[in-house]
Amino acid sequence: MKRQANRQRITKETRIDLSLAIDGSGQVEASTGLPFFDHMLSQLGKHSRFDLRVECTGDIEIDAHHTVEDVGIALGEALGEALGAKEGVRRFAAITVPLDEAAVEVVLDLSGRPFLHYDVEPPGEKILGEPPFDPQLCEEFWRGFTTASGITLHIVLLRGKNTHHIIEASFKGVARALYDAIRVVDDVMPSTKGVL
Repeated sequence: MKRQANRQRITKETRIDLSLAIDGSGQVEASTGLPFFDHMLSQLGKHSRFDLRVECTGDIEIDAHHTVEDVGIALGEALGEALGAKEGVRRFAAITVPLDEAAVEVVLDLSGRPFLHYDVEPPGEKILGEPPFDPQLCEEFWRGFTTASGITLHIVLLRGKNTHHIIEASFKGVARALYDAIRVVDDVMPSTKGVL
C-alpha cells in the first residue's frame, strides 16, 4: 500500500494544494511566494526522502504568517493520513544535526498526541531575500505541523550564531528524524494500547 495523501486548504488568507508520498526519493516542488521557506521545504523533503509538492498563494503582502502556518497544517494533515494506522513503524527517532557552527537536536514520537517543544532562539534578524523571511515563523510552522499530524516533536538549539544555519539545521533534523521514525520494521503496532 502506498503511503501518500493530497491536501487542499482554502481560507480567506491562503490557498494551498499539496501532495505527499512518504516512501519517496526526496523530489520536492515548493512554491509559496517565500523563497527561503521554499528552500526549507525542499530540505525537509530531500532529507526525509518525501516526495512533496506544495503550491501556496497567500496574503504575503500583509504578512508571511498565514502562509507558513497554513502550509504546516496542510503538511501535517497529509502526513497523518499517509501514515495511516502506523502499524510496524519504528515510531521514535532522535538526531542532532549540525550546519557549520549551528547544531540542533530533534526528538520525535509518532505518538498520536500533538505536542511541540520549540527551544530555538536565533539571533533575530530576518533572513534576506525578497521578501525577507522572519525566522520566528518557523515555530508557527512546526506548531501547525505537529497539531495536524498528531506527533510529539522537540526541537532544541544546542549552539549557533547564524540564523540561516540554525533554521536549516532544524528542518534537516526534523527530516532525518521523520525518515527514521516512519520506517516500517515489522507488522506490530508499536504501542501497548494497540493504537497510535
